[in-house]
Amino acid sequence: MSNLDREAVPSRCGGRGFVVAEPVRELLSPRQVKLGESTEVRRLLPNLGRRMIGAWCFVDHYGPDDIADEPGMQVPPHPHMGLQTVSWLHDGEVLHRDSTGSLQTIRPRELGLMTSGHAISHSEESPRAHARLLHGAQLWVALPDADRHTAPRFEHHAELPRLTAPGLTATLILGSLDGASSPGTTYTPIVGADLTLARGADVRLPLEPDFEYAVLAMSGESHVDGVPVLPGSMLYLGCGRAELPLRAESEASLMLLGGEPFEEELVMWWNFVGRSQEDIEQARADWATGSRFGEVKGYEGAPLPAPELPPVALKPRGRAGRRT
Repeated sequence: MSNLDREAVPSRCGGRGFVVAEPVRELLSPRQVKLGESTEVRRLLPNLGRRMIGAWCFVDHYGPDDIADEPGMQVPPHPHMGLQTVSWLHDGEVLHRDSTGSLQTIRPRELGLMTSGHAISHSEESPRAHARLLHGAQLWVALPDADRHTAPRFEHHAELPRLTAPGLTATLILGSLDGASSPGTTYTPIVGADLTLARGADVRLPLEPDFEYAVLAMSGESHVDGVPVLPGSMLYLGCGRAELPLRAESEASLMLLGGEPFEEELVMWWNFVGRSQEDIEQARADWATGSRFGEVKGYEGAPLPAPELPPVALKPRGRAGRRT
């Protein structure tokens, strides 16, 4: 999925300077962003108060939207570099095409994982004959410097590990959790899991104390470490936790995101993750000239043009944004 903000602002993130090395309860509110002509998303990362959770550097939550009489998601071909995209659905389908030749329909609770590496382009669209509802999340994972120039690839995993406890079913999206491991390729210590809580559930989820964590509420009424978390909001939890108390007033769905705090400082702009402004400028020029990101074949429409770069130099802002 693309960042379609036409006034995209470069920002530095990453580095351990802003990692909260103890448990906290920091509620992050979303920013409403228009995605294409018919989809509006709630952007949780990057956030004014926090820009990364481990290697997770971008989180959009969308829906549930009634698209029975609408085209649904329609995101034209656009470029990525230096990151992985994670497509995760609760309702609906998304047709993925990319410049490596991949063509895949992604369905609820199936993992669509695209590693951009040095350069890739892709499109995402609701199939012409599609389900009534569209509900899901789109997430990015920053690649470490040693792997950010790797060859691009796409993975589709329809079967993922599941963990169960009284009142809880966890589907492991990426990384490892409580002894289980996802088949998705990772480049840093990380975890992503989809949590379904039954009505009245009161459970404790085992965590890695060295990881930092956040929980994105997808649906229902739940309390995370005693904090009510409404759908479309995210609770940052810091580090130093061996377990996480979860309680549900009704059936609820959450996404657990975590990982070892990311060592490196990054520059994120539009759909690119680099290490310098020069990285970003070169990627934008390469997309404009068609010299690096390949062609998405089969999409009926023009590629997405890049926004203009801002006239200001980059300013280091670390992992956390300035609060005003």
